Amino acid sequence: MRVIKELINVLVPGQIISIQVGMSRTAVLAETAEGLRCGLAASLANLEFDTRYSPRVARAGHLLEMSRDEIINLIESPSQTEASIALAAINAFLPKIKLPKSDLNATEYIREHAEGKNIALIGHFPFIEEMKPIVKNLWVLELNPQGDDLPADAAPQIIPQADFLAITATTLINQTFENLIALCRQETTVIMLGPTTPLSPVLFANGVNILSGSEVLNPKATMLSVAQGASMHQLKKDGHIRYVTIAKDDFKIHS
Repeated sequence: MRVIKELINVLVPGQIISIQVGMSRTAVLAETAEGLRCGLAASLANLEFDTRYSPRVARAGHLLEMSRDEIINLIESPSQTEASIALAAINAFLPKIKLPKSDLNATEYIREHAEGKNIALIGHFPFIEEMKPIVKNLWVLELNPQGDDLPADAAPQIIPQADFLAITATTLINQTFENLIALCRQETTVIMLGPTTPLSPVLFANGVNILSGSEVLNPKATMLSVAQGASMHQLKKDGHIRYVTIAKDDFKIHS
């Protein structure tokens, strides 16, 4: 994907020192030119893999013997678990940008800006029910639909109708991001959200208007917590991360 290549092109130098694939989150700890950093991504897995013959991580137990570039290049792996590791590594090496001092998560941003609009969600998010009463239409597109969700292949019919598109950053792992963005009208507001979200202006140059992700405040504690099955809620409650949301226009003002 073009956007992944552009992200890789701006990474700062450094070395990966630890990798954790937790129950819901994957974390990569790195010593970088900007200090100790921890990158996060959702832990995805191909359920169709027969792990006796097609392990989800081919070199499990030996990843730290691989070079940084070899790990990052796993973003192209057919294994979504390996691609998750790669994106967490990319997030660990992204140049730091100036972030808002106040915490703001995606739910709050969408509630404030999407009232009365047609909303399309790529992914089944926990805030869906609270959004329904305040928006005009709300469509949920899912690879594994549940309830009123629509199948992912309905995207060409739904996304062009959306005034506001919320897209999970896991689309960078399953390589569907660019096809989905291409379906948007020029005036559609696009927000990328979730812990996998790269906090980089590269996304602003590729059709995203708002980035809503997380800043890791305590890399070592985050790694330990992820290894022990922590959720994002637990990481935030313990003060290891904070939620941040930054808009393209705000970035231009403050950069």
